[in-house]
Amino acid sequence: MNQPENVIEIRNLSKVYRDFWGRKKVQALKSLSLDVKKGEIFGLLGPNGSGKTTTMKLLLGLLFPTTGDVTMFGQPASNVEKNEKIGYLPEESYLYRFLNADETLDFYGRLFNISSDERKKRRDALIERVGLQHARKRQLKEYSKGMTRRIGLAQALINDPDLVLLDEPTSGLDPIGTRDMKDMILDLRDQGKTVVMCSHLLADVQDVCDRIAILYGGELKVMGRVDELLKSKEQEQILTSTLSDEALKDVKAVLAKHNAEFISADRPTATLEDLFLKTIQISQAQPGKRFVTEDDKAESPLDPADKPASN
Repeated sequence: MNQPENVIEIRNLSKVYRDFWGRKKVQALKSLSLDVKKGEIFGLLGPNGSGKTTTMKLLLGLLFPTTGDVTMFGQPASNVEKNEKIGYLPEESYLYRFLNADETLDFYGRLFNISSDERKKRRDALIERVGLQHARKRQLKEYSKGMTRRIGLAQALINDPDLVLLDEPTSGLDPIGTRDMKDMILDLRDQGKTVVMCSHLLADVQDVCDRIAILYGGELKVMGRVDELLKSKEQEQILTSTLSDEALKDVKAVLAKHNAEFISADRPTATLEDLFLKTIQISQAQPGKRFVTEDDKAESPLDPADKPASN
């Protein structure tokens, strides 16, 4: 049986948290629909309370939807067998503090019924991969936050998963550690794995994600390819060789006169931070406004026509 093109399919997903008496307390998600394609890095963004964590828990089968459907690898998310194909790094890694790195990975490898020889092989490779060879025999209680994130990622990969869910993967890492983590995430995609990551560090998401979804108030507001979302439709960008101050005054008129080499023309892009903040601003001013962009149907909150009117 062929694996479906979409590793994750979410359709009209809603989640309502209720109090002890069954009364509606919080609606965390409202009619969320999105797909995650095989072999891509998908970023899930939103402010606190937007529904990101609830979505992650629904994917893992830790919560059940109020309405709607979630399928992963063509199976319902409630099917626990699918978890053998999933690796998960939570925002806080609740690992056993009195085990060292070797013991930690061996423990999780046993939970997946991985043979002793294969566990050792994977353990050694992962410890080297996350850069913890020097600390593999130290108890985790002695680890810094950054080291804990690294062993947490190794734990998430011990079962060689097809889908990796990462919640704030670069949290607590220094700049070098952040770069290493992003390189490892890109390497997972190169291996054909699918990655879904939540992060508040928008620059990190912009660096590694192929597509993103921005949630606000439990609703999908923006979805599409990062490069398409960040392009401006109203401007063109021209890249030339070095020009004199005189030529810069009127580029179109002087390109031929000054023998400037035309290199490329493209639409300038903003940053993911610009897109995120503009999406939140519009969502607050226009609660029903939604941007769902895919392929050639690019529509972005950054387009001037979609800016909320100012008083």
